[in-house]
Amino acid sequence: MADTPTSRMVHPFGDVPRQTPKQFLHSGNSQHHCHPYQSASDTHVVPQHRYTMRSHSPDATSEDHETHKQYTLDSSAASGCSRHDSPSSQSVHGGSGSPVSHEDSHSGSTNGNGSPVSASCVTEDPTDLKQKLKDLEAVMLGTDPEIANSLEISIADQLSLEPEEWKHMMSMPGGNLKELLIACARAVEHNNSYAIDLMIPELRKMVSVSGEPLERLGAYMVEGLVARLAASGSSIYKALKCKEPRSSDLLSYMHFLYEACPYFKFGYMSANGAIAEAVKGEDRIHIIDFHIAQGAQWISLLQALAARPGGPPFVRITGIDDSVSAYARGGGLELVGRRLSHIAGLYNVPFQFDAVAISSSEVEVGHLGIVPGEAVAVNFTLELHHVPDETVSTANHRDRILRLVKGLSPKVLTLVEQESNTNTAPFEQRFAETLDYYTAIFESIDLALPRDDRERINIEQHCLAREIVNLVACEGEERVERHEVFGKWKARLMMAGFRPSPLSALVNATIKTLLQSYSPDYKLAERDGVLYLGWKNRPLIVSSAWH
Repeated sequence: MADTPTSRMVHPFGDVPRQTPKQFLHSGNSQHHCHPYQSASDTHVVPQHRYTMRSHSPDATSEDHETHKQYTLDSSAASGCSRHDSPSSQSVHGGSGSPVSHEDSHSGSTNGNGSPVSASCVTEDPTDLKQKLKDLEAVMLGTDPEIANSLEISIADQLSLEPEEWKHMMSMPGGNLKELLIACARAVEHNNSYAIDLMIPELRKMVSVSGEPLERLGAYMVEGLVARLAASGSSIYKALKCKEPRSSDLLSYMHFLYEACPYFKFGYMSANGAIAEAVKGEDRIHIIDFHIAQGAQWISLLQALAARPGGPPFVRITGIDDSVSAYARGGGLELVGRRLSHIAGLYNVPFQFDAVAISSSEVEVGHLGIVPGEAVAVNFTLELHHVPDETVSTANHRDRILRLVKGLSPKVLTLVEQESNTNTAPFEQRFAETLDYYTAIFESIDLALPRDDRERINIEQHCLAREIVNLVACEGEERVERHEVFGKWKARLMMAGFRPSPLSALVNATIKTLLQSYSPDYKLAERDGVLYLGWKNRPLIVSSAWH
């Protein structure tokens, strides 16, 4: 942004880019069964298989797992399952590690004996099903096709698949990747080691970090399954090998993602518009941001408040952020405070920044420094799903925080969240939902950045992969990616005493203008004052306001 104030009127939503990004060919997306414009529902309709999520580990030893060049995460990652912040770290894209090495774009790496290397769940010398059948038929069973067919049916039964379904997947060139991923997740859920030993090596041949969107996503989904099998609890991430990027590199990757896709701009603009509307005419404003990241969201709002007729109000921002986020910034919250104070000074906005360097789930009223006479606005942008709920802890911090915020009598609470159901769904269902959701994300990235672009690989590797592995590999407290669909958020907010505050037509119009700079495959839908941003007909991000 400019270093000097501008006299023009500034939208609280931020500058709307006019230049359309480069367009590239992209693969089609399987249509999601739940349309964002339809009536509210607590769950998405997904394939009849189910879904899954992530975990990390300081206990596993390096002897247990041979180093794997292709999709493995780094045992050196000090933060384990933790995410990093950024315009994108809050969950559509969080995370800092990745299951892919820079040297290889396909899995199927081998150990010294030429055998595929993965977790202990994979046999040392796995062969595909067809070769097994051929060898057994030739050596043991003769040439009687009836006997061979009987054996094939028996093996398929062990894989918990219909024989024809398995033969179909394995006989196609490259197989059906989506079906095979879901079948493997089912085998993992049911501890079917025989099926796992056959499917993991086959899957590694089918995925690639420079391939089609589903092939790229599949690379991380496979490593999530391997991580889940490798160990339990805190030992999972220890089994993964990949170096953490430098903080400056991570920040760069996050910026690329912020520019390539409109997801975070949508969240920031819609939340800022709701806040600007709610505090109109107030002389003293206190914004409490439950994951301030780089503080980028508030720059455009400060500009807009500076342009108020009669002069700007006093603005105080309380920035909440845990220590993990400091890594991505390259420093603590004082960096955010200095940056925002500088911006406010340029626009002559009376300003104060208060840092609260703790995780959102630890916040108490005493941390917030509430002052009578200030209009309070509370912001949750892609953060509340990281706060554990009743399924993780009896403390149920998710609902506790909402009740705490309601007790502050805020003028507005803004909530921006992924429209995905991965919190309480069973493992297979979570896996399928994760696969469906991130396929849309990877397809949208495919449109903005070419397949062989190193920055695209880095973005997916360092901003998305760790989040995906968390969804697939982790359980309990270590599974921090716990998304809920809007219907469930609505129920929580209303139980806490909140009521909907519909977003204005101006917010809607501003987002539409933003999307003109992107692909027409990005879809905006409004229902009952709530805005949904989706890719094709798959809703991805939902923004709402409450009072």
